[in-house]
Amino acid sequence: MNLLDIRNLSIVLKSATNPILAVDRVSLTMKEGEVRGLVGESGSGKSLLAQAIIGVLDDKWQVDADRFHWRGNDLMRLSLDERKAIISKDVAMIFQEPMACLDPTMTIGEQLAEAVDCDQLSGYFWQKKQQRKTNAIGLLHKVGIKQHEVCLKKYPHQLNDALCQRVMIAMALAKRPILLIADEPTAAMESTNQGQIFRLLASLNQLKNMSILLISHDLENVTHWTNTITVMYSGQFVEAGTTKQIFEQPFHPYTRALVDSSPKANMNLPSKSRLMALPGSIPILQHLPIGCRLGPRCPKAQQACVVAPKVSNSHGHQYSCHFSLKGSY
Repeated sequence: MNLLDIRNLSIVLKSATNPILAVDRVSLTMKEGEVRGLVGESGSGKSLLAQAIIGVLDDKWQVDADRFHWRGNDLMRLSLDERKAIISKDVAMIFQEPMACLDPTMTIGEQLAEAVDCDQLSGYFWQKKQQRKTNAIGLLHKVGIKQHEVCLKKYPHQLNDALCQRVMIAMALAKRPILLIADEPTAAMESTNQGQIFRLLASLNQLKNMSILLISHDLENVTHWTNTITVMYSGQFVEAGTTKQIFEQPFHPYTRALVDSSPKANMNLPSKSRLMALPGSIPILQHLPIGCRLGPRCPKAQQACVVAPKVSNSHGHQYSCHFSLKGSY
């Protein structure tokens, strides 16, 4: 049984005159202990999909799905509040700007203590206070921060981005989640700090069997840390498969373009050569193409592409394209 099973999820931006289909019938599954990458350019709808999963989208968005199951429970039959109550117990999310997510007026220790679940505490209030501090120290140790006494007294602005992100991960772990959604967790970080965060997430997966949905615009970076990858473009499902399938034999022209634009796939290019790149840019919500939204940029686009393609499945390798690259390998 899948931990998370979403089929044909759509997210509509409500409008009195012209509602906008921001995410168009996207499917996503997560197994227990799986690390799945969710990849696409900025504006592909990755973060919107993640926010729909944890139920934090505001009233201007409408979410519909043919199936939205969490551990076998059909969440679409529940009210938004009931859905949030179930998801909030088991799912945590960390964001790409940890500094903006932390309270600048509270110390790290105060914020970590506040994040500790009340169910983990017992006794009188002074005993609970000490238990919160002990749990906060334990959480810092879990994310590799050994000098806890120093860190607990600091304010967010006194820490660098990598340490702030470790604190955010520690706060997420306070909930003891089954699924951790990491939305661009290393954005704007130096490469050394990026490696530290990715290794930390990998260790949490291996030691605690925690499922992780790793959201990124960088396909090459994700391939080092994931088992499976789902690719999105402009709110539409593009391709999904094992990491090896996606990086070595992509069936969709967009995924092929992402692979071709990575340095790893162009190691034999002469020095100072240009990497391959799709022309143009991702469309804005107000001017979405009909049918396959990659059409205006796609080198294989034809008249049939004005109708959105159905999802095909080849031995677990799913893709959505009228003119796939499947036969070229």
